[in-house]
Parts: sequence; structure tokens; C-alpha cells
Amino acid sequence: MHSENTTFTMEQIYTAFGRVKSGADFPQFVQDLKTIGVTYYDTYVADGRTSYYGSGTFKLDSAAKYPALPITAIASSEQLRHAITIHQQGQTDYPTFCLQAAQAGVVKWRTHMQEMTVTYFDQQDNPLLVEPIPQP
Repeated sequence: MHSENTTFTMEQIYTAFGRVKSGADFPQFVQDLKTIGVTYYDTYVADGRTSYYGSGTFKLDSAAKYPALPITAIASSEQLRHAITIHQQGQTDYPTFCLQAAQAGVVKWRTHMQEMTVTYFDQQDNPLLVEPIPQP
């Protein structure tokens, strides 16, 4: 029996991301990443960089996507839930959502392909909120 180590490229990730036009496309984006071998990824709110993880110890890191945002020290799951709700309804764009997440005290979120969840973490690495990812 051999162990298969799945690898993927940033180009494959960017291709999948390029198909995302709104929050409604997110479930399909997650499926696309799952197909190429991403098991989960962490997005860091402060600068938008993302770490993508595959099987074994495989990992790819993206560059920062925007100037640093200050993260509020006191986390608010209620504020975060509101930001997620209006973002899912299409009322905010991605940069606005990231700013609102920072204001709610979110340091990073983890999108998990096997569990089909997005977990938001505060500065102490405690989960603030776990959201299920709808099936596409």
C-alpha cells in the first residue's frame, strides 16, 4: 500500500478563485479546492494572506493581499455574525467583510473541506464562531 501525497499549485487556487463572483459562489469554490487536494486553509484577516494545506505536510502560502488591518482586542461573536450575514446576502464586498471581521476581533478563519465548516478565531486562538458551508 502506498501513501499518496496530494500537491496543488497557487495557479490552480487562483483559477478556482477567479470563478467566484459573490458569496453565493463560495460553496462551489470550496468544492473546487477540495477537488485539487486542499484539505483546509487559514486566511489571516490582518493582511489577507492565506495558508493552504494538503495531505501530509504539504502547504502553500499566498502573499499579503492588502495593507495591514488592526485587529480589535475584544472579540464579538455577535458583531461577526452580523458581518457574515450581510456579506452572505451580498450587501458587502470582500474587503469590507475583512475589515468588519477585524473589527469583530477575528485574527483568522479556517475553511475546512472535510468538515465543510468555516471557523473564526480570536487573538487567543479560541473559536468565535463555526459556520457550516452549504453544499453547492
